[in-house]
Amino acid sequence: MEKKVVLITGGSSGIGKSIGTFLASKGYKVYGTTRTPANYPDFDVFDLIQLDVRDVDSIQHAVSHVISKEGRLDVLINNAGVGITGPIEETPHEEILKVFDTNFHGPVHMMKAVLPQMRKQGGGTIVNITSIAGYMGLPFRGFYSATKGALGLITEALRMETKDFGVTITNVAPGDFATNIAAGRYHAPVLDGSPYEDNYAKTIDSINGDVDSGGDPEQVAKAIYSIINKKRPKVHNPVGAFLQKFSLTLKRVLPDKVYEKLLLNHYKL
Repeated sequence: MEKKVVLITGGSSGIGKSIGTFLASKGYKVYGTTRTPANYPDFDVFDLIQLDVRDVDSIQHAVSHVISKEGRLDVLINNAGVGITGPIEETPHEEILKVFDTNFHGPVHMMKAVLPQMRKQGGGTIVNITSIAGYMGLPFRGFYSATKGALGLITEALRMETKDFGVTITNVAPGDFATNIAAGRYHAPVLDGSPYEDNYAKTIDSINGDVDSGGDPEQVAKAIYSIINKKRPKVHNPVGAFLQKFSLTLKRVLPDKVYEKLLLNHYKL
């Protein structure tokens, strides 16, 4: 049986690397991407190619490279993403645009790039990695929630638009996992004398603590392996600790103000 070909954006570390490692161990032909492959000279877990999701030419070149090498592309996993924190009022707008370029526009360009090939070969799977944070507006993480929420809605829409092509599009929403995402996250500075100073500082400490105590990212890899082997995967697939997933149920059933109060209590605001 011919190996299925997988392309993972942001595959050099964290959740992306865990996904690629696990799928390679299951016999998939995996291509991971990074903006600067030269930074990983000893990387030998799977093929690592250059791609910057903020650059459409880079995307087209990478996708064309995989298709020319393998003749097909079976699975796209839109994993590349960045974090951002800050009071909405005080976050520099250029940083807002950057996070949307990576977390939202990048995956959209990736899907546009692979859909013609998947349609030509009569099938394929696209997995968009969003976040449990994308189902709710979190204090001082509003822009991150917005990018992930927007990608989740695009997933819903594109599933219906492509239903006749044999292409499966789904959304995997991780909770907190122990990765290096905090190191690359943009933090708007805590400004002395800002009306948000105390609450924002407390929230950053809480967010970093949640990541540090997060689960093993291989849990996400195993969930994706299961999803891409299903004929009809669910639209939304949250992955994480029980309470994080249960928070989505609570949001559906509780009055808005009650749910808001739970979030405020969680962040001690």
